[in-house]
Parts: sequence; structure tokens; C-alpha cells
Amino acid sequence: MIRKISLTACLFGAVAGYAQTTTSLAGFSYGDVAAPTGKEWESPQELALNKEQPRAWFFAFSNVDEARKVLPQHSPYWMSLDGTWKFNWGGNPEERPADFYQPAYDVSAWDDVTVPMQWNVAGIQKDGSLKYGVPIYANQPVIFQHKVEVGDWKGGVMRTPPKDWVTYKHRNEVGSYRRTFSVPAGWEGREVYINFDGVSSFFYLWVNGHYVGFSKNSRNTASFDVTPYLNKEGENVVAVEVYRNSDGSFLEAQDMFRLPGIFRSVSLTSTSKVQVRDLRVIPDLDANYENGSATITADIRNLDKKTAKGYTMSYTLYANKLYSDENTSVSGVNASAPVLELKKGESTSAVATLEVKAPNKWSAETPYRYTLVGQLKDKKGRVVETVSTSFGFRKVEIKDTPASADEFGLAGRYYYINGKPVKLKGVNRQEISPETGNTITAKQMEEEIMLMKRGNINHVRNSHYSCQNIWYYLCDKYGIYLEDEANIESHEYYYGDASLSHVPEFEAAHVARVMELAHAHVNHPSVVIWSLGNEAGPGKNFLSAYNALHAFDASRPVQYERNNDIVDMGSNQYPSIAWMREAVKGKYDIKYPFHVSEYAHSMGNAGGNLKDYWEAIESTNFFCGAAIWDWVDQALNYYDSRTGDCYWAYGGDFGDKPNSGMFCMNGILLPDHSPKPVFYEVKKVYQNVSVAPLDMKQGKVEVFNKNYFISLSDYRLVWTLYEDGKKVQESDAFVNAHKIIGPREKAVYTVPYNYSNLKEGSEYFVKIQFLLKKDMPWAKAGYAQMEEQLLVKKAGDKTSLTSLTTSMEKPKVLENTDLITVSGEGFCVKFDNHTGTIYSLEYGGKKVIRDGEGPKLDTWRAPVDNDNWAYRRWFEKGLHNLRHRVTGYTRIATKGQEKNVIKLMYTVVSQAPNSAVLEGGVSGRYKVKELSETPFGEDDFKFTSSQIWTVYPDGSIALQAGITSNDPEMILARIGYSMQLPSEFEQYTYYGRGPWNNYADRCSGSFIEQYQSKVGDLFVNFPKPQSMGNRESVRWCALTDKLGNGVEFIADSVLSVSALPWSAMEMATVPHPYQLPVSTGTHLHLDAAVTGLGGNSCGQGGPLEQDCVKAGNYFINLLIRPINNGNFVQTAKVAVSGDTPLLISRSRDGLVSIDSGDKVNKVMYSLNHSKISTLYTAPFNLREGGTVTAFYVDNPQISVTATFSRIESVPLKVIYASSQEVGEGDASYLVDGDSGTMWHTMYSVTVAKYPHWVDFDAGETKMIRGFVYLPRQDGGVNGIIKDYKLQVSQDGKSWDDVVKGTFVQGPQAKRVMLDNPVEARYIRFLGLNSQNGSDFAGGAEFTVIAN
Repeated sequence: MIRKISLTACLFGAVAGYAQTTTSLAGFSYGDVAAPTGKEWESPQELALNKEQPRAWFFAFSNVDEARKVLPQHSPYWMSLDGTWKFNWGGNPEERPADFYQPAYDVSAWDDVTVPMQWNVAGIQKDGSLKYGVPIYANQPVIFQHKVEVGDWKGGVMRTPPKDWVTYKHRNEVGSYRRTFSVPAGWEGREVYINFDGVSSFFYLWVNGHYVGFSKNSRNTASFDVTPYLNKEGENVVAVEVYRNSDGSFLEAQDMFRLPGIFRSVSLTSTSKVQVRDLRVIPDLDANYENGSATITADIRNLDKKTAKGYTMSYTLYANKLYSDENTSVSGVNASAPVLELKKGESTSAVATLEVKAPNKWSAETPYRYTLVGQLKDKKGRVVETVSTSFGFRKVEIKDTPASADEFGLAGRYYYINGKPVKLKGVNRQEISPETGNTITAKQMEEEIMLMKRGNINHVRNSHYSCQNIWYYLCDKYGIYLEDEANIESHEYYYGDASLSHVPEFEAAHVARVMELAHAHVNHPSVVIWSLGNEAGPGKNFLSAYNALHAFDASRPVQYERNNDIVDMGSNQYPSIAWMREAVKGKYDIKYPFHVSEYAHSMGNAGGNLKDYWEAIESTNFFCGAAIWDWVDQALNYYDSRTGDCYWAYGGDFGDKPNSGMFCMNGILLPDHSPKPVFYEVKKVYQNVSVAPLDMKQGKVEVFNKNYFISLSDYRLVWTLYEDGKKVQESDAFVNAHKIIGPREKAVYTVPYNYSNLKEGSEYFVKIQFLLKKDMPWAKAGYAQMEEQLLVKKAGDKTSLTSLTTSMEKPKVLENTDLITVSGEGFCVKFDNHTGTIYSLEYGGKKVIRDGEGPKLDTWRAPVDNDNWAYRRWFEKGLHNLRHRVTGYTRIATKGQEKNVIKLMYTVVSQAPNSAVLEGGVSGRYKVKELSETPFGEDDFKFTSSQIWTVYPDGSIALQAGITSNDPEMILARIGYSMQLPSEFEQYTYYGRGPWNNYADRCSGSFIEQYQSKVGDLFVNFPKPQSMGNRESVRWCALTDKLGNGVEFIADSVLSVSALPWSAMEMATVPHPYQLPVSTGTHLHLDAAVTGLGGNSCGQGGPLEQDCVKAGNYFINLLIRPINNGNFVQTAKVAVSGDTPLLISRSRDGLVSIDSGDKVNKVMYSLNHSKISTLYTAPFNLREGGTVTAFYVDNPQISVTATFSRIESVPLKVIYASSQEVGEGDASYLVDGDSGTMWHTMYSVTVAKYPHWVDFDAGETKMIRGFVYLPRQDGGVNGIIKDYKLQVSQDGKSWDDVVKGTFVQGPQAKRVMLDNPVEARYIRFLGLNSQNGSDFAGGAEFTVIAN
């Protein structure tokens, strides 16, 4: 098929090199213009002057052998202009050298810079100065003055901003670039183009003093035909004037550093006068996905003076080796198409079809490529031009599928690649390097893909712009599924009426940016989804863009998360786990198939609940995948002007305003592309195999191959048996493992260990690994691509320490008012009678616990970035500043087998002196403000602990502690004991999950083994220090010197353990790691539990309930023992025995419980110091308050006393809510006693208007005296009520107003007392508006104060 188009000039008449088709994108103008007006960069409808229409990424070559190599460096008709340019920086347009484009203008005194570059980054000096302006990081806003208002864009980019903004002084920076070049020999009589792959955000171009044109759109190639302006001999001068901000910047408000400059490559290319202007290949597969075809469209353009007659396009096909650029001819496969006669200035499309039987298919699992070489020949058969492109036989479909054809037996609308409902296991990716900003090399890109392949990542969302062209080539080559996204994000205007998606003046820009993306990348098989942009509103401009895109390429579906109605598939961002679990069932009113374009916001130490997400996604085919935000932390190298230290800088570090602080650091990689701990969780969750236990005594396991196209034949299966964390057996032999497991198949394998030979007292795990059989591009043979660990056998009973030490001499005791000293052979321990803990501990004459730094109750951590849902409450309750005081002490008499041990029992109250707030938002520059003017009283939040210390004759010390609080629903960061050890014990050994840090909701990729390192090596170099040391399921840990001598801590079951050189407060209050103080010792945390990470830094929510640590009742049993010569395992094989403390706690409803880890001994209790005691059998009511004393019947020495105040609040039941987000924001959360949950009005389906209200039933008539409203505590800003009203009723039908008012802004609880108490059974709490003006309402807790 051929199609002929007459070329016309769109503006000013046709001139050589500027004839364009009548299908030109709107906003692209052509013609000979003497000079710019200076208004082009603030004219949204003017997109380009004399810029070539977009086209695919391909090149002309001089012969077929060159063309088979595809890449431009193999062509004599390509020349790089990267390298040294002359550069001048001006802070404002009027400061620029206006005539610099004139060849005679002297630029010899200008700086030499290396292009590509971004001048803000290139100007960073090692003394901390900034030579070329200020790097600015912003998430949502643009960096110049604006407001969210319809028509605001008309004010342009030069408005006066606040005086502390960067753009106040440097309103719009201008970079002027100059260099010379000579046209290579052999280019005579050919067309010459200059190509800019990326310039931010606007530029003018001159060649030899002639104005050529301009371009917007920072992230797609801008090509200009410069043939008319070249000197016939000698050097040519190219001049480029780049503006930091333009009207294009309104569409480029992506979450990133906003960095100007020529930041991608510049090149010259040459073509014949009669040229292949564009080359598009659309592959297809037959109904059985067996045979392939390719529709090839070549746009031929005649720029010669002569008419082109009798031309043809002919094609040959070459098959590439897998993962290689080597290729061989596919015999018998060729095609040709005639070219219509073309006069000067005309173009035509010649269409041909290739048919290929059983081609190798392209997928991320098997990325087979083909190279197509096309030759344009004249009527005599002479080759006029040789071009080439790579492509793959790959078919993307969305199909309605009957239940009978679905793996899960569910009918639905599913996403398919090559007939299979693949899962896209992805990340969002920004182009970033800490050394060079958005200027990155092909080598870095290839290394990134290798890391993705090692991490089982098969999908990337190109967020939120076109990437460098070579990126797509590499993704084709190595197998990465891409969602390719247009360079559009107008987040600064959000999604309402002010959105630019509604503005007619920006329609052409929306369409052009989408079409420039599609034209450039249409030939790449890796692109399996198009995206119209990101977070830019729902308006008709996107409908226009979709229609244009779909008309151009209907072979791929289109996605846009802000308006699913106009595209082919559904998507959203940051859904909760609860929503995902229901949505994957296919019953929600959303557009299926569904792809989550952003989830698991990986800010700082993050990645909670990945396993939960993917258990949902992989349970059906309604969801085709998801992409983590994001791949790598966006930070830049900067230097401390005082110390000279180089560090990773984020928003605000450069003095940049506005800025979004640390919000740029959301990667699963650190800025230098080294993996964060979360990377290994991603690798595990994304792996394409699962191993499930069937019968571990017999060694039977079920292996499931999750791949869709390949078997497991390329992997060597190896199993390793671990005894007490140490490898004891390894083999690749399996019983009955002859079957190769095909795609989506399961098989039962038997691991041939001998269960009967396993030791009774030891614990055993088996690790099954899938190792690469041969070298792959991303890893050598033997790399563990996938792995699983399974429990084989639990450890049997341990020997009690009492029996091991029964014949030893009893330690000596020396008591005084402040300290109790207990000593024996080789040890001395001192207990502090004021704090109830170890003051100091020596083993072998060496202090192993620093004086005054013994185990103390600790429930706080340096907030991770995802703790924004909770940390305010932690400071409000003073968790960071607990003070410990002894309220009771007993020296417990010992007898029998325990006659030679010392037992001390302390009752300890742990409470902060006052509340506090953490100031700094997301700036990373935190300061704790203590609210000492309002000290805490007895009824404020506190812990009460009963601690029994048992000192054994060998120096072992057992701690058996019971911990409770007066607010059991308060969510803590952790609960356990922290202490500080001397730095000389730097060797850290433990038996638990590792080797990287892990948490309750991020531990599936951390296996239980023995690990050893130095304490300092446990520190993770997050750009902003935060909690990072935790290891889950720890059986024991030890800190020793180089000889293996020191101290070991042994759990009765398992603990969560952290060892780091710095305290939590030291890490929380420094912006960067290099600012940490000199370490005073090792800070060790031994915790009963640690709250998980969740994902609340953006949307997902805090940790799931099972991963939250509430301030209820906890028992911690641990043993401290001397360790010698690294004999860790044997030292740990003892049982903690002895007495267990008692706990008394009261529920929010007034029920008192007496708890003991000892379920055998009976417990008695008395009330209000009565001499009459009662046997405890069940919780009892104590709403009116009082004092309870409890003790063991068999050992009255172990007793505990607790005093409770009268409860004023009334138990409530929610009976109605005007609006609620079902599941996530149920109104019942207002009365669940858990500040971590909340009521939130509906947002997923519709948004109701104010007022919003909730009705409560008190169960019976009460005298209502007031109420307490606690706003949401997760750090969110929506739904916090400002104006309120309270109504009451006796029948739930007729309501009377009681009080109306306004809440003070802030997350603290709002207590309102009535001037005149009223009797009522039903209470209605109304929100009349919100603090931020949105229509949402919500709250964490609501309580009524009543008699």
C-alpha cells in the first residue's frame, strides 16, 4: 500500500528543508524567520519553529553491514556534538548576552563545560558554592510564582514570587551555549540535521548567525534541518540559548529536581535528499500466537530539486541472538514496496508486510529481537539510503475471557502479552545520577537493567517523561516491559477546574507531547502500555491526546490514572491493602484490567506489605501488575562549606525555595544505585517461583513456576540444610525430580535429608535456591535468582540454667541506697535502685555495659519516613523521653534448686516529664520541642513494669519483665529494652533474619541464619538517618571483641533486635549521616516487638494491625551471658527459668485483668488495701477506680499493685454515618480505642459535601458533660474538622443542639466541656467544614464524657 501527501508550508511559505506534511502537529510552525520575538517561551500554543515532525529512532547507514548494528555510532552519517562547549550563565533574561549567536561574538572568556550537562549541577563547587544557580527540588508546585486558580497560567513564569524563593532574584535563568563543528567528509550534497535529545525547558537555535528555530518539550528529541545554513567549507558555529522556565514548565511539574540545561546528547545526522523520513514496524501474531507478521510503513520525503520516479523500499530480516546485538539473516523473508513519484517537497508512505513462520517471540522472559534493514533504491536499483531498526514479534491485547479459559476460573477482561495474562512486576524510574543530575550514560542505564534483572523486576514505568532513546533499545535487548509515559505533569494545578487539561490553549501541547513520545518509540517491543501523562487532571485535552494516539497506534493499550474513562485500562496510585484485596476479585466498579501505576512509596527505610500486595495481585488476573514508587533516590552530591564533606543533598540543602524536602528520596536504591534493604524484599516478592511445604518430615515441597513462557530448565536447584543457623548439608540432588517444570506448572519435589538424624535440641531450616546454570548478562552462573526458606524442625527443650549452675557458689551481694552489687567469679553487676535496672556489668574484668546505660524500657525509634502516621503521637506521649523510677523493690528469697541465685524484683514506672512535638515536616531538619510548660500527671500516658532480675553463679543474668500501660490501644514504635555497650565490642553476631535489616511487614526476603558483621556495617547510608537496624525473629545475639569474648543475649523465644553506633535521637535529629556525632558506644535494642513499616509516606497507609505494636501487656524473658571464644551456639542452648512477674491492666471499658506468663500458679487479688483476698478467675469491672494488689498463691513475694482513676468516658456504638469510606474509613473506628485507625468520609466513588456527621448510642441515658475529638494521627491533612456541632437525642430521631464551636488546628485531642450538662442516650457529632477547605471529614477517636 502506498499513500502520497503533498507537502505544504504551515507558515511563511516553503523553504528548502522545511517542507512538512499537512498532518503536522498543531503548534509546530515552519518558515524563514529572521529573529525570535522573545515571547515564544510564554506562548503555550507555539510549540516549535522549524523543528522536524517526530519520527522513530533510527539512522541512515552506508551499507547493510553497518545497518545491521542499528546504533548510530556505527554509521558514518552520525556525529556526536557532545563534549566541550563554551557557556555563559545569566540569572535573568535581561542579563543574557543577547548577540552571542553572532559568529564574531567573542566567547573566549566564557567557561568550558561538558555537554550534556545541567548547569545547576555543573556549577556545584567543592567549597559549597553554586556557580550556575540553585538546584531546586519540588514535588507538586512549579518553581515560579503561581496559585491554584482558573486561568492562573496566563500570568506566565516571570511573576514576582516571595522574596525567599530562588526565582525572586533569578527570575528565569538563561544558559548560553556555543561551539563549532565541521561537517564530516562524505556528507556533501546530503541533508544535515542537528538533534537535541533533551533540553530543559526551552531553547532558541542559531547556526552561523542564522536563526533556525525553537523548541519546547524537554524530553523528546528536537531535530532541525540546518543544511541551508552550513558553510561550504570550514567550521560552523552553533549557538543555543536555553531558558530554565517557560510555558512548557507548567506541563513539567514532575516530582524531581527541576534542573535546566542541554542535559542529553547533541548530534549531527545526515540523510540523502530523497530520504526515509520515518520508519514504523507494527508486529502481529496469528490467533494461535505461532506465526508472525510485521506491517512496515516507510515515509519517503523528497528534498531534492529533481522528481523521484520509480523508487522502491526493500527489506531484509535478521534474527538477533538472545541478549545480543549479533544477528543472522532470516532466509526467504523479505518484502518490498513501490514508492510513488515524488516531486520536490512531496512525501509518501510506502507500506509493506513481512510474513514470518514461527518467529522467536519477544517477552521479558525471552526478549528475542529482529533487525529490519530497509533500502531505498532508485529506478535503476541503486541504493539511495540504507536504514534499520530493531523490533520484536510481540502482541499486546485486552480480551474478554470466559471462566473456562482463565487459570483461576473467573470470567473477566484481562491483559495479555503473546496470549498470556502476564504480571508486570515493576518500578517507576527517573533518570538521575548524584554526580550529573538527569544526565546519565548508556553504561549507567545498562547497569540499572542488570540490577533489575537480578532483582526479578520485569517492568518499568517511565515516569514521567520520555527517556533517552538508548534506554528503550536496552530494554528491548534485555527484556523489560515498559509503560511509556508522555512528558506531562501539571500537578501544580491539581485536578479540578484550574487543571490545564481543560484549557484550550494547552490542547496542542498535550497532544504533541503524547505523539512525540509515540512516534519516537513505536518500534520498541518493550513498550507494552502507553501512558498519557501523570497527575495532570481529567480534562478533554487528554481525550484529544488519546484519540490521536489510538489512531496512530492501536497495537498497545493506553493508560492514564487521572481519567480511566477515556483510556483502555484502569489504574490508580497508592491503594491500601484492604482495597487491593477486594478489587482483585473483579467486582468493583472500576475499569479492568487494572494496573497500579504507583504503589509502595519507598521513602527512606520502607517497603512494608509488599508480600500482601502481591498475594492479592497474583490471586486473579484482574490486575496485571504494579510499579513501586520508585527505583532510585533522587539526590545530588553537595559539599559542606565548613567541613568539606560530600553528601547526598535533597530539597532545601541548596537553600532552594520552594522545596519539598526529603520527598525526592523514594527509591529501592540509594542515590549511588546501591540497593537499600527493601531491594531484597522486592527481589523475593517479585521472584517467579514459589516453594510451599507439604510434608517437611518427608522433605516434600511443591514448586510452582510462575513464569508464563519459560520452564525452569535454566536453573540448577540446590537445597541447603541449616542447623541452628549454620549450614550443615548442601546438595542439588532431589528425589523424583526428573520433570522440568514448565510455565505455570507445579511439581512435587522431595528434599532427601534424613529427618530422623536431626538433633533433638537443634532447630533446622532448609533453603531451596534456583541458581543460574550459565552466565547471563546480569549475573554469573551460580547466582541465586530465586530462593525460599522453610522450617524443617523446631528446637527441642533446652537445659535449664539453674541445673547447669546448681553446684556453683552463690554470688556475693553488697547493698546500699543507690546500688546493689552482685559479684562472683569473673563477673560483677550493679543494679540501680532508682531505675530498677543494671547500672554496670563486667565480665572478665571488662565492662560490657556502659555505666548508667543498662537495659531500660524503650518504645520509640528514630522515625522512618513512613512513620508520618504515628510519630506525632509518639512525641505527644513522650515516648522519646521516658524517665524511669522505681516504685517498689523486693529481694526475693531463694531456696531449693535456686538457693545459689540472687533475685531482685523492681516495680518501675516509665513516663516522660511532658509532651513534645517534632518540628520540621518532611524537611529532614528536625528539632524536638519539649512542651515543658504542661508537665505530665499520674493519669497521663505511662508504663508500669515488673522486672525480676536473676543473677546466676556463672554471671548469667535473667530478666523476666512484664510491661503494661494505661492506654493499651496506643501504637508504639517498639516495646523492649535498650542499652549501650562499649565500642570495643564491635563484632556483632546473631541468629535471626538477615542479613539486611527487616521488619514484621518486610521480612520475607530475609532468611533465618547466623550472621556476623561489625556494628558499624549495620548502618545504612540513607541520605536522612532513620531507624534502620532492626532484625526480626532473633534467637540470640552477641557483641564481642575480635577474639570472640564479650556478652551474649538470649531470647526465651524470639526478639526483634537492633545494634547501631548511634542512638535513635542522634539519628532523628541530624539531616545527613556525616553530621552524626562521634559514637559513644553500641546502642542495642532487645524488643518483644517492633512496629512494621507500612507505606504511609504517600497513600498506602500505616502498617497492618497485626504489624502494629500496641501498648498492651507484654512479657519479655531474656538471658545475658558471658561469651568466650565465640562459642555462641552452645552458650545460647539454655532455658530461662524462674518466676514470672504479674501485670494488672484495665481496658477502656473498665475491666481489670491480671496477667501472668505463668499459667500454672494461682493468683489472688485484693481491692483498696483490703485484707480480704479473692482468687482471680476472670476480668472484673473497676470503672469507678481503685487500687488492686495481686500476688501468687504459692509465692506471695511476687506481687504487684496498680491504682486506677475513675473512668469518665462512656462506651459508644456507632449507629449511623452520613458518609464513610467502607473498609478503610469506617465510622466504627472512632470508637475502637485505636488512634491508628480513623473514620474518613467517602472518596473512592464520590465525594459528599459538608456537613458530615456520625450518630452514637451510649446504651442508656447518661448525663453528658462533654466530648473529646482526636483528629487523624497518620500525618494526613484531609478530613480534619474545623467547625463542629454536637447534638443529643433521647430517641435517635429528634435532635437538640448542645454546643457549637471551632477546633484549634493541630493533631492533638480536642476536649470540649459543656457549660450545662444534658441527659441523653444518643449523640450526634457534626463536622461543618475542614481545616484545609476540602469536603472530607474524619477523625481517629471520639469519646463522650459523662456521669
